[in-house]
Amino acid sequence: MLIIMKENAQEDDIVHIKEFLINRNYDIHQSTGANRIIIGVIGDTATLSDDDIQKMPGVSQVVRISKEE
Repeated sequence: MLIIMKENAQEDDIVHIKEFLINRNYDIHQSTGANRIIIGVIGDTATLSDDDIQKMPGVSQVVRISKEE
């Protein structure tokens, strides 16, 4: 799962999402670009609600990555 933050996302918004994920035992990888921050969520994200994360402050988009079978 990728969480793409809004350009104007506040540092508190980013910290909140990272803490939310870490507290649920997910590993994260933050990629900081010139205009956006992308948070990669590592682990079985089947139980994470896209809608709940999408509603968090500072989130622009949630992209679920499917595993090919």
